[in-house]
Amino acid sequence: MKKTVLMAAMFVAMLFSASGQGWAASLVANIDVSSQTMTVRYGLSVYRWSVSTARTGYFTPRGTYRPQRTARMWYSRKYHMSPMPYSVFFHGGYAIHGTGAVRQLGRPASHGCVRLHTANAAAFYAMVREVGFGNTRIVVTN
Repeated sequence: MKKTVLMAAMFVAMLFSASGQGWAASLVANIDVSSQTMTVRYGLSVYRWSVSTARTGYFTPRGTYRPQRTARMWYSRKYHMSPMPYSVFFHGGYAIHGTGAVRQLGRPASHGCVRLHTANAAAFYAMVREVGFGNTRIVVTN
């Protein structure tokens, strides 16, 4: 009897431990270009932030990606050394990053990157660094 109870307790502990690790190691950022929002699912937490994606004449790539690299502070050589704080690059030179142009959030305004309020970009950057590139998915849709 004791052995059965002990085995059941170990099984339950393993089950909760595995599911807890699964939640903690999962980060999904869904960027909806049509609504100019980014919904982040991080474990049991859900965040929804306004973003700016590509304005007319530019393009934000659609698809599912993993982060390729991060930079605490990056300066765009292509666009006059514009600051890109808390950058998470997901497709070549395209990144999710902070911006000082917070009045533009919620409507297309970028050259193709996904712009966030800098505080939100810092939070997302920290989440990506914590769970790792392999446990992060970035999904960009219309």
